[in-house]
Amino acid sequence: MKIFLMTDMEGVAGILNHDDWVLPSGRFYDQGRRLLTEEVNAAVDGLFTGGATKVVVADGHGSGGIDPEQLDPRSQLLRGWDSTAPYPFGLDATFDGIGWVGQHAKAGTPFSHLTHTGGFEVCDQRVNGLSIGEFGALALCAMELGVRSILACGEAAFTQEAETLTPGILTAAVKNGTLPDGLDALSAEDYRKAKLGALHLSPRDARQQIRSAALHAAQLLKTAPHRFSFPAMHPPYTLERFLRQRGNQPPTTIVKTHPSSLIALFNQK
Repeated sequence: MKIFLMTDMEGVAGILNHDDWVLPSGRFYDQGRRLLTEEVNAAVDGLFTGGATKVVVADGHGSGGIDPEQLDPRSQLLRGWDSTAPYPFGLDATFDGIGWVGQHAKAGTPFSHLTHTGGFEVCDQRVNGLSIGEFGALALCAMELGVRSILACGEAAFTQEAETLTPGILTAAVKNGTLPDGLDALSAEDYRKAKLGALHLSPRDARQQIRSAALHAAQLLKTAPHRFSFPAMHPPYTLERFLRQRGNQPPTTIVKTHPSSLIALFNQK
């Protein structure tokens, strides 16, 4: 049973803000990488204990978030993909399931933490009218490949987003955002600074919850795979991306279409 784990940093317990923790220039970037890697290790251990035979960990954070020396040696680390067509970031149809660790909610989500979709300039992103974030885009690609979304670990608002889009997915919420949203009028720079409040589990407790959810997810994928539902989405596909004001650039909307493939749609320039 082969599992793909996509990782990010902003949804990790103990990651307190953007600039200090998830950027290489940040004061606590190395500590942030360790916190993420330990959450990933908890998921990897749970997946193997639950029956996985191979786990590939994709480092999906923009500037990198996994410490290779600290990563569970039973897993394999994936980093680097075609920049002209990145989706689905190394995932293919040979995988049985996909999970997420360290993920944050999509832009515009109330009571979420370090909220954004790809970048802070995105106000919303919709496919066939359905609002999705980073999780949703990859989950839709996985659906096209026939790979089931089984595990979603990160901040609480993200886990709710995942449960809504992919019913049956197992989740572990490791922190709760404390601030509302309704901030569509903010510039990209101001939005980056707007969603910094959260109540965090201790990293130890977060890892225990992640391991438990991962173990259960692997067991269910092995014994009852059809409990993990695919999103309801049918071609043709239209992607709308609504962008905030950036510097002197006013808010704009980008629209793309594809007759048959979600993966091709997300890779369009």
